[in-house]
Amino acid sequence: SNYQTSLLNKNPVEGFSAGLIEDNDLYRWEVLIIGPPDTLYEGGVFKAHLTFPKDYPLRPPKMKFITDIWHPNVDKNGDVCISILHEPGEDKYGYEKPEERWLPIHTVETIMISVISMLADPNGDSPANVDAAKEWREDRHGAFKRKVARCVRKSQETAFE
Repeated sequence: SNYQTSLLNKNPVEGFSAGLIEDNDLYRWEVLIIGPPDTLYEGGVFKAHLTFPKDYPLRPPKMKFITDIWHPNVDKNGDVCISILHEPGEDKYGYEKPEERWLPIHTVETIMISVISMLADPNGDSPANVDAAKEWREDRHGAFKRKVARCVRKSQETAFE
């Protein structure tokens, strides 16, 4: 909504930009995330879509990377799995505190800040991509680093298509 757009313009966050995919659809946003400096993702320009439910902000949007990305907390279809995007309420598995999950005060901006920090510091405990998590734990500076570097290069080539 315009409220969100105006919030975003007042507080530009370093490292991402966001806008509507189509002007007449307020529920679908496209974001570009710049890989954070001093991480393996540095220099990457990753495109993702945010799809907001009709009852936003009571429920969180879903986020999906369109650009290929190799990361423990992004599944192989590009879906982002982090606490802030999980439905509010109790976690039946006990992994997350309720305050780590979705709250109606969150905005596109707070989601982006969480995603940028996820890129800088993956959570290996509840991985969405088990293979990436295993490589990140066991071969961070070998296989994991090579796959991420390939994604970064590819993202630079496709960012502005």
